[in-house]
Amino acid sequence: MMKTSVNLAGAELKNPVMTASGTFGSGMEYSEFVDLNRLGAVVTKGVANVPWPGNPTPRVAETAGGMLNAIGLQNPGIDVFCKRDLPFLQKFDTKVIVNVCGKTAEDYCEVVERLGDEPADLLEINVSCPNVKEGGIAFGQNPKALEQITREVKKYAKQPVIMKLSPNVTDITEMAKAAEAGGADVLSLINTLTGMKIDINKRTFALANKTGGMSGPAVKPIAVRMVYQVANAVKLPIIGMGGIATAEDALEFIMAGATAVSVGTANFYNPYATVEIADGIEKFMKEQNVEDIRELIGAVK
Repeated sequence: MMKTSVNLAGAELKNPVMTASGTFGSGMEYSEFVDLNRLGAVVTKGVANVPWPGNPTPRVAETAGGMLNAIGLQNPGIDVFCKRDLPFLQKFDTKVIVNVCGKTAEDYCEVVERLGDEPADLLEINVSCPNVKEGGIAFGQNPKALEQITREVKKYAKQPVIMKLSPNVTDITEMAKAAEAGGADVLSLINTLTGMKIDINKRTFALANKTGGMSGPAVKPIAVRMVYQVANAVKLPIIGMGGIATAEDALEFIMAGATAVSVGTANFYNPYATVEIADGIEKFMKEQNVEDIRELIGAVK
């Protein structure tokens, strides 16, 4: 019997495929296309302690081999999320990972504490949020701040904590080590790269926010390199993401050292992407006579 299940800090996922935060809502819209029972986990959109309106429009722009987004983590807040989204996800046999955002350490801790008794399996902490108290630099761009926020969140968290790393840093391994030192259970990477697009006819920015997060196939080689570096720098399990659109893409991340993978931008143009990738990984394992997916994790040294 072929084994596709993977373990993330004690949570057993039936396969390594999950959704990337912000690209799948809480699964409601996609449940018409995708049997959520087929996924290893569903990662929710970022949730904050109070509703966030997000950034002004336009907030999305296409680019060669990817897209830019500056949604600004629009979300209805933790109260609505606990009442509406979590009960919906309970109907499915899949792990639930809640993505948490905040503007101060207190914001994060408040949400994490609220989720302590809720049916969430893991918490993914989005440290790409600008830290209001530090003048807007993201928590995830300064190793000391990252270690500190990780340590704070861990004090309140009942579930295992995933720290989601920003690639907009000089040395990703330094950030990974900081999160590990702070007590993170799992790391996920990469979040989006900072990009910009200009509308030459209007002579203005394509996004109202001027800059946005760049995702999609164009970022994949960078993401694979960073996952490989981090896998060889820390002892924590890694969720790899960044431009995954096919099973082949996912397998690159797994062989680079990722225990699981997240599919994001691909969901927008192919709502079936996650299930196709899960099936494709199984097909590859059969063809290659791989009995257990763990044989492939970090296979390339």
